[in-house]
Amino acid sequence: MCSVAAVGQAEFATKAPTVTFDFSFPGSVPESYSIKVSETGESTYESTGKIAMDSEAQSDFSYEFSVSDAARKKVFDLARRANFFDGDFDYKKGKLASTGEKTLGYVDAERNNRTTYNYSSNQVVQQLTQFFQGLSATLEFGRRLQYCHRYQRLALEAEMKRMEEMNKGNGLEEIQAVSDILQKIATDQTVLNVTRVRAQRLLAGAGLRAGN
Repeated sequence: MCSVAAVGQAEFATKAPTVTFDFSFPGSVPESYSIKVSETGESTYESTGKIAMDSEAQSDFSYEFSVSDAARKKVFDLARRANFFDGDFDYKKGKLASTGEKTLGYVDAERNNRTTYNYSSNQVVQQLTQFFQGLSATLEFGRRLQYCHRYQRLALEAEMKRMEEMNKGNGLEEIQAVSDILQKIATDQTVLNVTRVRAQRLLAGAGLRAGN
């Protein structure tokens, strides 16, 4: 007879290596989110908070997607260089303003590590933090664009402009992860032409063409 503990260990042993990033900062948009990236590239995103600062209602958002092969390799290489997050990476040399609680995690058949920090002086951890925050920004843009395209067409141009400007400032990651909504906007003849062109430029920057 197989024990519950044995089942759990077997399930853990067959689990694909996964890197996670959790963020919590009450009052921000979103207030919290969690990203999981599997070694296969399959990824999930979950967030909680207002869809925008001027929104009243709180809502949960979940999204399944795949990161690019380059991003997958980058994430797991940086995790390896950070010793799979086995250690304390939080900055201790002075008191810093809170920028949100961040937690990096790594799970595979042999490890189950998590490290929490407000700010880290470790450059590898900084690179991972920047990547995951940029990825969250991209996915939240995708969420808002979907909402605006369906319910608030007048707000669509401002949102698209802000996304394009943030992308020019290298603040976004993995734009192809929200290509579905960008394709809808780029090919929707009822959307302002300037907005459609912005979507087309973002798709082109991600190596995609509108309508494909």
